[in-house]
Amino acid sequence: MDIKTLYQISYGLYIITSTRGGKFNGQIANTLFQVTSEPPTVAVSINKQNLTHEFIRDSRVFAASILSQDPPLSFIGNFGFKSGRDIDKLAQVNYKVGKTGAPIVLDHTLGYLEVKVINEVDVGTHTIFIGELMEAETLRSGEPMTYAYYHEVKRGTAPKTAPTYIKEEKVKRLAKYRCTVCGYIYDPEKGDPMAE
Repeated sequence: MDIKTLYQISYGLYIITSTRGGKFNGQIANTLFQVTSEPPTVAVSINKQNLTHEFIRDSRVFAASILSQDPPLSFIGNFGFKSGRDIDKLAQVNYKVGKTGAPIVLDHTLGYLEVKVINEVDVGTHTIFIGELMEAETLRSGEPMTYAYYHEVKRGTAPKTAPTYIKEEKVKRLAKYRCTVCGYIYDPEKGDPMAE
């Protein structure tokens, strides 16, 4: 099976935030999707190890800030590679508290969704939280960040807790050899085109 075929599925890049006991937390997620239009319903997949998971499970609300293509990797890294158990991820960003009580990140955001959880599905390492849309607003125009853009243009990587993380096997590349007599360069990855 070629597991890398999954790379062809299209994703976006979002900051998912929630609240618990007057505190806020958030994380990067790439698996937010619309489930129905009547009523407007969305779902998000969150790793059970993440603090945001605990916040959503307890408060039953979350917000999703739809990222533009312009945030620097340091901004994304703050929400994707650091833990809210160690730092206040919202300390250095502009945000507002939404109708649900969840914070909405405004920096590098095209629009946002506020969601009330109505169901959840246990899928092993992750929980899919399904929720009814309570509020939505477009903040500015622009191109949303896709996961492909994040990887190909921004050269970003996926954390091990991401639902789309696939462990890359390190392949030792063999060196090319140059014949000292004729100057032919042999590339072991291409092989010898003259061999049968």
